[in-house]
Amino acid sequence: MSKGVHRFALVVAGATFILILAGAKVTSHDAGLATYDWPLSNGQVFPEMVGNLYYEHGHRLIAATVGFLTIVLAVYVQIRERRTWVKRLAWAALGMVIAQGLLGGLTVKLNLPLAVSSAHATLAQLFFLTTVSLAVFTSPSWISRSANLSEEGAGISIRTLGVVSLALILTQLVLGATLRHSTTWDHFLPTGLLVAHIVGAVIVSAGLTATIFAVMRRHKDEKFLTRPALVISGLLIIQLLLGLTAYITRRASPYGSQPLNPMISVTVAHVACGALVFAATIVLTLRAFRVLRAEESRQVGVLAPA
Repeated sequence: MSKGVHRFALVVAGATFILILAGAKVTSHDAGLATYDWPLSNGQVFPEMVGNLYYEHGHRLIAATVGFLTIVLAVYVQIRERRTWVKRLAWAALGMVIAQGLLGGLTVKLNLPLAVSSAHATLAQLFFLTTVSLAVFTSPSWISRSANLSEEGAGISIRTLGVVSLALILTQLVLGATLRHSTTWDHFLPTGLLVAHIVGAVIVSAGLTATIFAVMRRHKDEKFLTRPALVISGLLIIQLLLGLTAYITRRASPYGSQPLNPMISVTVAHVACGALVFAATIVLTLRAFRVLRAEESRQVGVLAPA
C-alpha cells in the first residue's frame, strides 16, 4: 500500500468536486450554449473569458485538468498497487472521465438535449463516487481493518441499508439533474418533476435516517462507522434546508430577465451538498462491508480482500 496513491486519490476526488461545482454554475447561469463549438470555444483554445463564456469555458478547463489527473492516477495505481481489483477500478475511473468529456461535447453539439444533459450530470456524480471509493480503498484505515464486528440478530444489515440508501440517492440525483435541465430561467419549474423530487427527498431522508440510527444503535463506539454516519446526518439537514431555500428563491422571481445571484448561490450549494451526501454514504457503506461480518446464510456481495 502506498500513502502517495491514497493522497493523490484524495486530490483527484477534491478536483472532481470542484468540477461538479463548476458544472452547477454553468447550468445555473444558463451558460451551456455560451459557445457554439466543442472542444474549442468559438474556434479558440483560450477565448476571451467574458460573460457566460467565463463559466462554460472555465468548466471545460477544469474538466481537462481532472481528466489529466485521472490519467496520472490510473497509471500511478498500476505501478504502486498490488490489488488487481483496485487497478481495474482505476481504469474504470479513466473510462468514466473520458465518457463524461464526450457527453459534455454532445450537450453542445446537440444544443443541450435533456437526456444527454441529465446523463452528463449523473455520470459526473458517479465518477465522483468512484474517485472517493479509490481514496477509501487506498487509505491506511481500510488496509488495517478486518471484518471483526457482528450484526447477528440485529435486523436489516447496515450494509444492506447503505446499498439501498445509495440507490435512493442516485435516483434522487437523476431526478434533480432532469429537473435542472428541463427548465429555463424564464419558466416555472415543471410541476411533475418537482413533486417527484420532493417525494424523493422524503424517501432518501428516511433511508439515510434508518441507516444512521442503525449505526449509532449497534456500533456507537466504533468511530470507523459513526464518523461518516454523523457527517451524513449533518449534511442531510443542510441539504434539506438548501433545497427548500432554492425553491423559495426560484419562486420569488420566476420571470426575471436573468438568474439572480441568491438563486444561483443556493442552487449550486444544493448540488454540491448532494454530491457530499452521496460521497459520505459510499464511505459509510464501504466501511460497513469492510468491518461487518456476514452471516453464513446471507454471505453475498462481500468486497474483495485487501
